[in-house]
Amino acid sequence: MQLTVKLFGSLREEAGAKELALEVPAGSRVADLRQLLASRYPLLEQLGDRIAVSVNLELVNADAALSDGDEVALLPPVAGGAGPGSVGTCTISDHALDEDEVVARVAGPDAGGVVTFVGNVRNEARGRSIRYLEYEAYPDMAEREMQKIAAEAAVRWPGTRVAIAHRTGHLEIGDAAVVVVAAAPHRAEAFEACRFSIDTLKQTVPIWKKEVATDGEYWVDDHA
Repeated sequence: MQLTVKLFGSLREEAGAKELALEVPAGSRVADLRQLLASRYPLLEQLGDRIAVSVNLELVNADAALSDGDEVALLPPVAGGAGPGSVGTCTISDHALDEDEVVARVAGPDAGGVVTFVGNVRNEARGRSIRYLEYEAYPDMAEREMQKIAAEAAVRWPGTRVAIAHRTGHLEIGDAAVVVVAAAPHRAEAFEACRFSIDTLKQTVPIWKKEVATDGEYWVDDHA
């Protein structure tokens, strides 16, 4: 079977490629693929269960069967429309983010409260002086996962709409890395939905951050 394997962040750097074309025996499972790749790339074995795997944009477990033509992505630990959660409200972009444009995705006459969170690149992190950041994403899956967050917020706080925009690429100090907007009939729901969305994004969406400091560079994950 032929598989396309996508690599991100520290795994991409170790492999020296962002995509691999692999042939595996018929009947192979995710666990078999992981074992094969771990024999080539020690970092995969070091990270162990902290590496998530998606097949055709859906997260799967080690027992999942693989099929010819599957797109498999190995996901290192992440860095820290027509209605709610519809296509278009959540986006990945390599261009500067426009806060007003993100607000416009969910604003409306029924929104008594609109809460916006903007995450900017700061000049210090983990006791180090930061020169700039680099963000990398698995775009199709990242947008799908952000839409799930928006949909979950709409269920938790009825009448709430959430929009999310995240940057990728090279970001200088002061640049906006993420904009999250929650619009709701009342301010309490808007505040809660906005906080839920950014907190969940940091945990579940396949976006990775490299900090380039004055004393070196390193990929940041949820344990850093």
